[in-house]
Amino acid sequence: MQYQEILELVKAVSEAGLSNFEYKEGNISISMSCPEVKTNAVVPIVQVQEGTETYEISQQPQVQAGQPQQPAAQPQEEKAGELVKSPLVGTFYAAPSEDAEPFVKVGDTVKKGQTLAIVEAMKLMNEIESEYDGVVTEILVNNEETVEFGQPLFRIG
Repeated sequence: MQYQEILELVKAVSEAGLSNFEYKEGNISISMSCPEVKTNAVVPIVQVQEGTETYEISQQPQVQAGQPQQPAAQPQEEKAGELVKSPLVGTFYAAPSEDAEPFVKVGDTVKKGQTLAIVEAMKLMNEIESEYDGVVTEILVNNEETVEFGQPLFRIG
């Protein structure tokens, strides 16, 4: 099956309003699902498997002649403030102990070097310090959540 034939199949399946479709021919396997997006337009997601290789194709709906074109989705605005990111992989703790108050809460004013949280890695407690002076505008992780290296933890405005 050629690429153009696959695209025609995607178009036919999406126009038919099917939510799922699977097709196998020899060593080629095609599965399609059409989740609905917020605009109620259907954007098909196609997965083509040929032998051991798998490809994904997403076809955006095309505007018909004479139909008004919908505005493209606007990228989310970047929120103001600086991000404090995790310097290591570990478990995030908002307070020094289970029964203690958190180091900081949204709305607290912090100074550079002030402890914001702890990330435990390999039984070592690593204090996460503010790199900025400002106000905590957002706490981006939950207490006792596993965090990754470079994952944003706080937004300081």
